[in-house]
Amino acid sequence: MEMVCLDLEGVLVPEIWITFAEKSGVPELRLTTRDIPDYDQLMQHRLGILRKHGIGLAAIRDVIRRIEPLPGAVGFLDALRAETQAVICSDTFIQFAGPLMEKLNRPVLLCNELLVDADGAISGYRLRQPDGKRHAVLAFRSLNLHVTAIGDSYNDLSMIRTADRGALFRPPARITEEHPDLPVFHDYEALLSYLLLTVVSRRP
Repeated sequence: MEMVCLDLEGVLVPEIWITFAEKSGVPELRLTTRDIPDYDQLMQHRLGILRKHGIGLAAIRDVIRRIEPLPGAVGFLDALRAETQAVICSDTFIQFAGPLMEKLNRPVLLCNELLVDADGAISGYRLRQPDGKRHAVLAFRSLNLHVTAIGDSYNDLSMIRTADRGALFRPPARITEEHPDLPVFHDYEALLSYLLLTVVSRRP
């Protein structure tokens, strides 16, 4: 049996923090795991900027509600899920994800959690578990599932490397250059063909 693990931001929806940085006029929030591989370092940077500017959860969620999936993402995910099992493995937060999951037709999501004060200020975050994407792949493989992982950033590499097979989708050039052995896709049609070829070939 097959399981496809997909990153969320950059693969199915725009990067939330980049979108919010553009809408809020706070360019320091544009950094993502494409820029800073250390997730805690990145989040501490973000939390410090939010405190500095007095930005709370409500302001970010207001922007997220207006984010649409990347063009073609819904059709790609629907076609994939019609043929095999798929789950979103993301470093986003449950407080961010609701509107996006609704627009993606409610796929299964494994993600993290923000710590929010009574006044709506974001005080910290709680990981589902350290290196959660890799552990998700390990868990699925322990259930005798053949796992394919797709991502675009540094924080996806351990998931991709732990899976039975994996590929990059629209990654920055730096990651492509550093990992030349990984297949790279730039459109959903080619990615879907890659994913379903293995699904079909492994069916009894």
